[in-house]
Formats: sequence, C-alpha cells, structure tokens
Amino acid sequence: MNELINQIAQKTGIGEDKARQAAETAISFLKQRLPGPVSSHLDGFLQGGGGGTENIKEGLGGMFNKAS
Repeated sequence: MNELINQIAQKTGIGEDKARQAAETAISFLKQRLPGPVSSHLDGFLQGGGGGTENIKEGLGGMFNKAS
C-alpha cells in the first residue's frame, strides 16, 4: 500500500496524506466492484503479500469466463 501511496504522491505532486486518501478511495471503489474472490485478496496483495496472486488471476478469469 505504501508503494501505491508513494507513486500517487510522486506522479500527482500531492502530499502523502492526500495520496493515502486517494489510494484508500480507489481501493474501496475496486473492492465494491470486483468479484468476491478478487476483492477478498486485494488487501493482502497491496500489502506486498502477493500470496493471493493466483486467486486474483482465477477471479479475473472467472469474471471474463476464461481460464487463467
């Protein structure tokens, strides 16, 4: 999550507090609209865990009715 915040701050020129708020807003938006299997692993993925990567791929494959 910190990497995302840093990139938002750098690319937009806004402060870290505003970048954090922007990131949290975008993540909340995505969680509400992504399929359950993808949404449930988003936090872990953003925290650098990456352990949910396969589940995210599976969820996206299911969303588009394709095998991952």
